[in-house]
This record gives sequence, C-alpha cells and structure tokens, in this order.
Amino acid sequence: MLKSLLNPNLSPLSLSLSLPQDFSQLTLDLTRNELIVGATEWAPDEETRRSCQSKGKTEVECQNYIRVLLVNKTEVMTCGTNAFQPLCITREVGNMSSVLERVNGVARCPYDPRHNSTAVVTESGELYAATVIDFSGRDPVIYRSLGGMPPLRTAQYNSKWLNEPHFISAYDIGLFTFFFLRENAVEHDCGKTVYSRVARVCKNDIGGRFLLEDTWTTFMKARLNCSRSGEIPFYYNELQSTFYLPEQDLIYGIFTTNVNSIAASAVCAFNLSAITQAFNGPFRSQENPRSTWLPTPNPIHNFQCGTIEDEGPNEGLTERSLQDAQRLYLMNDVVQPVSVDPLVMQDDVRFSNLVVDIVQGMDTLYHVMYIGTEYGTILKALATTNKSLQGCYLEEMELLPLGVREPILSLQILHSDRSLFVGLNNRVLKIPLERCSTYKTEMLCLEARDPYCGWDSRQRRCTTLEDSSNMSQWRQNITVCPLRNQTTNGGFGPWAPWQPCNNDDGVDGVSSCLCRSRSCDSPAPRCGGKNCEGPTIEVSNCSRNGGWTPWSSWGQCSTTCGTGFELRQRSCNNPSPRHGGRVCVGPSRDERFCNEGVSCPQPIFWSPWGSWTKCSTECGGGVHSRVRTCENGNSCPGCEYKACNLEACPEVKRNTPWTPWMPVNVTQGGARQEQRMRYMCRAHLADPHELQIGRRKVETRFCPNDGTAACETDSLVEDLLKTPVVRVAGAGWSSWETWSSCSQSCAKGYRTRRRTCAGPEGKSNPTACRGSPVEYQDCNIQACPVNGAWSCWSSWSQCSVGCGGGHYQRTRSCNNPAPTSGGDICIGLHTEEALCNTHTCDGGWMAWSLWSACDDSGLQMRSRVCGAQGSTPCVGNSTQRRDCNEIPVILPASGFDKDQHCGAFTSIHLIATGVSCFLGAGLLSFLVYVYCQRFHKPSPESAVIHPTTPNHLNYKGNTTPKNEKYTPMEFKTLNKNNLLPDERSNFYPTPLQQTNVYTTTYYPTALGKFDYQPNSSPSPCRTYNHSNNS
Repeated sequence: MLKSLLNPNLSPLSLSLSLPQDFSQLTLDLTRNELIVGATEWAPDEETRRSCQSKGKTEVECQNYIRVLLVNKTEVMTCGTNAFQPLCITREVGNMSSVLERVNGVARCPYDPRHNSTAVVTESGELYAATVIDFSGRDPVIYRSLGGMPPLRTAQYNSKWLNEPHFISAYDIGLFTFFFLRENAVEHDCGKTVYSRVARVCKNDIGGRFLLEDTWTTFMKARLNCSRSGEIPFYYNELQSTFYLPEQDLIYGIFTTNVNSIAASAVCAFNLSAITQAFNGPFRSQENPRSTWLPTPNPIHNFQCGTIEDEGPNEGLTERSLQDAQRLYLMNDVVQPVSVDPLVMQDDVRFSNLVVDIVQGMDTLYHVMYIGTEYGTILKALATTNKSLQGCYLEEMELLPLGVREPILSLQILHSDRSLFVGLNNRVLKIPLERCSTYKTEMLCLEARDPYCGWDSRQRRCTTLEDSSNMSQWRQNITVCPLRNQTTNGGFGPWAPWQPCNNDDGVDGVSSCLCRSRSCDSPAPRCGGKNCEGPTIEVSNCSRNGGWTPWSSWGQCSTTCGTGFELRQRSCNNPSPRHGGRVCVGPSRDERFCNEGVSCPQPIFWSPWGSWTKCSTECGGGVHSRVRTCENGNSCPGCEYKACNLEACPEVKRNTPWTPWMPVNVTQGGARQEQRMRYMCRAHLADPHELQIGRRKVETRFCPNDGTAACETDSLVEDLLKTPVVRVAGAGWSSWETWSSCSQSCAKGYRTRRRTCAGPEGKSNPTACRGSPVEYQDCNIQACPVNGAWSCWSSWSQCSVGCGGGHYQRTRSCNNPAPTSGGDICIGLHTEEALCNTHTCDGGWMAWSLWSACDDSGLQMRSRVCGAQGSTPCVGNSTQRRDCNEIPVILPASGFDKDQHCGAFTSIHLIATGVSCFLGAGLLSFLVYVYCQRFHKPSPESAVIHPTTPNHLNYKGNTTPKNEKYTPMEFKTLNKNNLLPDERSNFYPTPLQQTNVYTTTYYPTALGKFDYQPNSSPSPCRTYNHSNNS
C-alpha cells in the first residue's frame, strides 16, 4: 500500500514500517503539504507471488517495491516491481485509496528491485523512464510512453548506446529531457572502466522512417568530469546522486570511486550552459569495431530540436539526418564543472544522496548541501567557489544508534517548511534545517559559520534572519571554515521508547517491567572528551503482587455514650500491587460495636444567635456584640464580638480665643511689651467637644507710652469659638447619583458620584450629615492600544545574476513599535524587489533570423548578431547557408501543362507507354527491396554486446552454489521495432499476444560490492580535508 502522510503543519515525524523495509522513494506534494512515501505495503496478489517464487526468487524479492513515484497535478503515478511483474497505478492525490487507472509497468519500472531506474513525467503527460525492459536485466532502455507522443526507445542490445548503465535521475528542462547515469565506457580501450554520463533526447522526437523507426533520433550523451586537479588528475568516475536547482541552472552531483578501490567521494556542480556547450561540440565515432574512436564534426552546431516542415515522407521528423543519428551519439567534449576542483572532497567515506538549500545570509546567498553517506550520517557543507570556504563542513548529523550503520536511501528538502526528510531502511525522519537555538552564546553562534544563524544583539540570542528583531542588529561571520575535531565531551541523547523486559529482585522472583535506554551520542565523546555521567538504562513499571500489612489497633469508639462502633484497618501495600500484579484478597477494614451499656445524658445545646447590638463608636473602630443562651446548661459562654465602623474619623481642628494682653516688660519711658496666647487643637474625633488642649501659640506686641496702640482681639477666632458645631436632628443623605463618565479612555482614570445632605425642612446643609458628599472609583485600567509602525528599509541585497536581467530586494519589519493591545498592524509591503543588471551578457549571440528566400544560386541564408559589449568577440559564425534542394520534391502529374501537345497521340504510343511503366515499376520495386534488406542487416557498429554479468545485481548475499547460478528468464513478444504493446497507445489497435518462454542463463560469480570492513571503521576524529589543502 502507498502511504500518504497528511500533516498540515508538517510537525516532526518518524514513520516506521514492518519488514521487508524500503523507504527509497519519497516525494512532496507542495500544493497540499503532503509527504508521499513509496514503501512495500502495496502487496502483490498471491498468484503473482507464487509465480515469482516458482522462478527461483526469494520471498523478499517477490514483494512489490515502489520504484516510480511521481506527482502530476492532481494525480500520483506509482509503479512497482510487483513480484517481477511490473505494474503502474495512477491514484488521486487527495485520496490515495482512489485508483484512477492501471497499466502495465514494463519499460516504466524494473523487474528486479535491485536494478537502478529513474523516471520523469512532463506537463503534457508523457512518461520518460530509464530502466531495464526484460526479466534478466539485459535490455537497458530509455523509453517514452503514455501521453500524446508515440512511444520511442533506445536501440536494443546496442552497447554503444547504453552499456550496462546505472540510471541515477531524469529532468524535464526546456526542449529536452536529460538523463544522468553511469555506465561502462565503450570508448575506453584499455580494460574496463566506468564513466558518468549525461544523456538527452528531444521531447518532440517521433522516431525515424525506415531507419531508426520507433527509436530515438535525437539521443546524445556526454561524459561528466569530476576530478581532483594535479599533474595527473584523480578522477571520481561513478555518479551516485544529483540535485537540480532550476533557479540557478545548476546541477549538483555526488561522484565516488569504484567499489573495489579505496573509498573516496566528491561533489561537483555543473552549469546547464556547460552541458549545452558539450552537446554543441563535435562527436566521437568509430567506423568499425577494430578502429579507434575519433572526433567527428557536428553537422548541426546548435541543435534545438528543429523539425522538417516540408510536406513529404519526412514531414515531422527532426532536422537531424537519420544516418547521423544512427552513428553519432557520443560527444567528444567532456562536460566540465563550475570549479577546477570539486566543491567537497572526502576520503574513506562513500556519499549516497544529496540535496541543496539556498540560504539568504547577511551579505549573500549561500548554497548549503546535505550529503547522505552509506554509514547513516548526514554531512552539512557549504557549496562555494571561494577558496577560503571551499569544502567547508558545518556539521555531521548522526541519525542511528551507536554501532548501527546503514545507508541513507533518500533525501527530500521542503524549503517552505525548512525541513529535511530522510528515508532509511525502516523509517522516515524529519529534521529541521536550522537549529540556531542550540548555540547558547554569541561565540558559539558566530564560530559555527552556519548560514542559517546569526547573533541578534537586541534579543541576545542566536536566531535566523527571519526571526531577527532588526537586520542592523543581526551579525554573521562566515569568512573561514569552522574549527572541527575539537575535544568534545559526551552528552546523552534522548531516551529510547519504553520496551518490555524482565527483572529479578531476589525477593518476589522475576517480574515483567518496562525498560528504556539512552546512548552517549549527543554528542559522542570525541578526541579525548569525557564520557557521559549517569545511568544508561532505566527500569520502571515492574509488576508485583500485593500483600496485607498487619491490622492496626482498634480505633476510638464513634460515640461517648450509647451504642457506637470502632474499627481497625490494614492496607494492601506490603508490598503494593504494581503494573499488572495481583491485588490483595480479603477486607481492608474490620468493625465492632462499643459503649453498648452506657446511656447518654440529656443533651445540652445552643439557642440561635441574637441580633447584633449598635456599634460602640461611629468611627475610628468600635465593637458590637450578639448573644446566645445555653439550653439545659448554664456554664457555656454565649457572647460573640466583632469590630465595626473601622473607617477613620474626620479631622477636627479648633483654636481657643486669644488671652488678654498682659504686660511682660516696662521701660523707663513708660513703654511696655505685652503678650497674649492661644491654644490650637486638631484630632480625628467623632465629637469635636472631646478635643483637649494642644500646642500653645504666643504673640507679642509693643505698646508706646502715649497709648496709640490699642489692645484688640482677633474677631474671626472669637466667632469660630463662639459658634459651636451643631448636628441637625433628622438630617440625612440622599441617594447616590449615577457614576460620571471616566476621566480617561485607558491607562487608569477615575469617575465620581455625589449625594446631598438635607435637613427635616428639605434644605441642603452639608455639615449636618456625617460622611463625604463625593465618592471616587478607578476605571478603564486597561493599557492603551499601540499601532504598529514600519522599521527602516534594509540595504539592498546583491543582484541575483551578473548580467542578463536579475533582481535584488530589501525588507523591513513591523516592529517600530510592534502593534500591541489591539493596535493596528502596519499597512504596506514588507519586501521590495527591483530589477538589476539588465544589460546583455558579454560574448552571447542573439537569436537567429528567419531563413531568407532562395537566391539564384539555390541557397538560403540566415544571420545573427553578437551581443558582446566588450572587446571579447563572440565565438562561432554570424551567418549560415543551406541548400534549398536538400529534400527532393516530387511534383504531381497534375502539375504539367495540360495544354502542351507533342504531336498526335496514337494507340502505339499508348501501348508503349503502358509496357514502359510496367517494367519501370518492377525495377523500382526490386531496388527498394534490396535497399531495405541492406539497411536491416546488423551492421558491425550495431553489434550485440551482451553484458557478462547481470546489471548491478551485486549485493550482499549474492554468492550461491554453482548449481544454483542458473536464473530463469522471461521473453515477451515484442512488435517489429522492439516496442512493448501499450494499452494506452493508439499506435497498436490490438494488444499483441504474449508468450512466456523460460530458459536458463549462467552468470559468473560477481565480486563483492561493499568495501566496508568492521575493523576499518573511520576514527571519531575524522579529518575533513578542505579543497585548498589538497
């Protein structure tokens, strides 16, 4: 069954699968945020499985292994080996259980799950597959099927086209479909060696007429070079994986050495322009099997899948000559990488898979590679041509427990979620691309040289560029490679899931428990670092039978008089039953009667409480009380007291009258000095008459002897003292008015309400009532909303390209300030883009003009203009000529002038004309027959070269006794051009009858594939070789 993980948030996940295990096929449906996993739970039917095992295959081989998993708009195409009877099913993306169509999987999926294959589907629905087409794996093919184009394939059993290939990947780019593979080099005449290739075909190819019928006429292939420079270059010949960056026109590839040589790996990158340049160059051809391979000029220098438009038998064919297409397919020039040396090189390790992420750093874009190894680790490295940063390893991620090694089967990267999906044998893992939070200090953050991370000075933490508070406060330092192989102390990884286990404690015997373990691998101690401290195993939930404790002593009787009961208890905790153990049998409590002969006296009880008395004071804190009585008794206290009127009394201030003036000093002249005094009292009292004398104030004056100064008393003070404060009987406050509106709409205001004091006559007298006429209350204490405002624009980024039209951008954030408490968000764009470097690239040709009309000499001409702006001229011709009469034109008989007369026409002329036509037709038929027989003979250069060993069937456990080395083969009836009947094609009206013929073929013993030895595992202090030190 095919599994689809529907997960809107794409949270961290780990998917496991029972045996047989295979998670080599992963794909992402970006429109629906789905991870689609191709596994082996889509099982074949029982009859197909029995048929497979009857042919000598094992039960593991006779499963259905998904080898094609492609998303095309609303459909998912899945092709599986189906127990050596390939089958393809089209399903609905949103509903995997909905099967839309079933078609034969031959030529779309291999028979054997160990055969490498790849496929790509175009927007128009054509499926381009690179696989093997027969049961034994001896007929490799690049095959087009489905869709609206006729099915085509590579030449059958022609090792010059494909020689024991291992297909890696396929891409639909422009007018072509590109295939990346490795194969035995047919042009290498000194022993057997493997070359990595890129092949391409035109998507509008419809095959040939008579020659190459139903066969590609545009098939070409070129060698890929990935080597370490030097006087004698060191070549990494075997391509393992590729990754295409369409926005950069870059193809990254993993290259390794041969499995029987010293393990070494490298990563090289190729521009599409370099691949196109190799295909525009000369060919390399061989006249006969005994001659050498020599360069041959390219008849069409810049072949762009042009077709023949003239009406005739060759209408619709590509403009490439069929004779050239039959013998010219290997390019002479080698596709060179973007740098002289590989971007990454590593000895003693074999890389297996590769994905690349484009990360925006502080100053530039970085290409970050995630490289899977055959040991189950993932290397994170920088891809750059900068010498100081070339070959930088940023991190090595250990995905498996200590001591466990298995290859990384597949990698998929989801840029929008910044997640990496890893396919292993028995599970799928999701890993976040950025882990900036692990760098706790500024030094660790900057010295990690991680393009995802930088130090935010405002937040004082390591963040991504998107999470930074301000770009001006965010710093990176990616100038050199990070330091590796430093002494690292060990750290425990996460606990493994709980698993059942047994425990013998020596008392209760063996009990079932739950155990879990953890490993010292996060990180593992390296280069002399300390081991982890703490337990590596935890035991929990051990089952145990329960046991009773001894009975407790009898408790107190429930009554002091009259019949009651007393009890004793015991507990089932000696020991307690745990995790499935047996519980104790029997009661946990025991009861008995007590005080059976003791009668109870008459009950004494309280009466209900009386009402509270008036408070002892009107303010400043008083006391009131209430009383209850004791019935049938007289010794019970029955009073309760409670504080009341705790609010403070109003402040009262009073001054006494001035005393009479009294002489205190008399001079000789009769003048005198007099004094008078008064007392001032203030206190918080309920009754102003309770005031006592307080501070004394003394006033002195000088009286002359002539009596001009009279002794007078302050009339205001006298009035105040003479006018006592009189409380009006019957005065009272009116009801409170409604609250006023709040003084502020937010950030804590206040509101008021008022009341009036009216006497018995209804007149207002504020002094007649106790208390305040105004009351205040807080309101609208919530914070005021703050509207967001944009920060300043960041500086413009670098242009994405140097010429030909690119773009740069700048950003700003809504944090100056950020909207809070319901404030409005910022209005406008947070990113601006602008065009840059729109000038034409130097050294580039402009498009060809249309072909001119035929001139008097029978030639057509077209021209093109060099767009170079500097002093460097364009390479190539600026004009092209071609013969107007390359294609013969047969004029119909109706084209002759009917009015033309060449004398009288008699019966003799008629008879002679008939006999001549008959003889001419017979001679022409004989010549056509001889011509066709000659071209249908197998030529020396299309000699059948059978592989001596089955296609990459070498795997662990492939050694068998000599008598068991005969593998049954299945031959299928093909049409005349070795194409399979296609139930979805209109080119074959009825399916051809298929017959199964079984024979035996002996295969020599294959060499072991893997060079890994347990005793030669790499040191934990592995040296990472940078390119500038090679």
